[in-house]
Amino acid sequence: MQTLFEIKDVDRRVYQEQLEAFLPDNIIDIHAHVWLRHFRMQSPQTPKRTVSWPSRVANDNSLEDLLETYKLMFPGKKVTPLIFTTLKPGDKIEEANAYISDCSFRTGVPGLIWACPWWSAEELETKIGNGGFLGAKVYLTFSPEYIPQNELRIYDFLPHHQLEVLDRLGLIVMLHIPRKDRLKDPVNQQQLLEIHNRYKNLKVIIAHVGRAYCNHDLGNAFEVLKNANRLLYDFSANTNSWIFEQLIKAVGPKRILFGSDLPILRMRMKRIEKDGIYVNIVPKGLYGDVTGDKNMAEIEGEEADKLTFFMYEELAAFRKAAEATALSRNDIMDIFFNNAVTLIKTVAPNRTFRFE
Repeated sequence: MQTLFEIKDVDRRVYQEQLEAFLPDNIIDIHAHVWLRHFRMQSPQTPKRTVSWPSRVANDNSLEDLLETYKLMFPGKKVTPLIFTTLKPGDKIEEANAYISDCSFRTGVPGLIWACPWWSAEELETKIGNGGFLGAKVYLTFSPEYIPQNELRIYDFLPHHQLEVLDRLGLIVMLHIPRKDRLKDPVNQQQLLEIHNRYKNLKVIIAHVGRAYCNHDLGNAFEVLKNANRLLYDFSANTNSWIFEQLIKAVGPKRILFGSDLPILRMRMKRIEKDGIYVNIVPKGLYGDVTGDKNMAEIEGEEADKLTFFMYEELAAFRKAAEATALSRNDIMDIFFNNAVTLIKTVAPNRTFRFE
């Protein structure tokens, strides 16, 4: 039987020497994408608002593939994901969300609905209730097309009428913030504060540490946001140990959650900063022609052979930050498992999940 992807000696060595003892035996991945290929449509061109390189890693990611990924990457560990789909306008949204709901009920894996901002409050509440979702994943590509990319605001794809529903029900929202200045953007900061102060039952997870992938993406964000003590952060698809250190110092281990952003973390890569942006260094030819992608670069030969998974790069960076900030073993347990358990069981106290 052919495996989903190859595990090389370099991967085994990195895992055994750097990660196996660091990671707890039970892990919750709070940020994982699951979809089937036929949910994606060849839709009309929409405004370019996101990078394109993630689509090079996987054409789909069934729940079975996701769970197999954990077995391959984390031997000896039990990993449970919080799942949601990944879509663009024009895709089969209803089918994709139904698949997440089915996976959740069938296997005990918690899930979020992929919410569209044009849904009414009643539609959102009905869809969440019928699907057994723990909240919503929202994304900037579903904002009105006439708004330029760098003028997008959170409320353009997470409107107040939907926030009111999610807040009243005490649910989760997984939030990928917009705008080129990312977490340091003052509009993002003020809207995050407004959401925190206005919707007190809402559980907001700021994905990717607010997309602060490079040092300069942070600015004064934690000075502004550190006392917004109900905001949670996942560090999915981020490899910046300095950013992780600042996050730990600002908010402490109880408000941090491990997330992966699988399947893109199957990518073989090493991330660097160049000319003020992040660049993923990958083996030459492995992900097609990347010459036109400013966020991608290639190497070959012995240096390429040393590249391991994006997943391991993220975790190694977090381990470095954990050691620099003297996190305890209990802190690590909280970040990789306990915080997510508390969150999920607060939202759905009467359901039994895979991690129990």
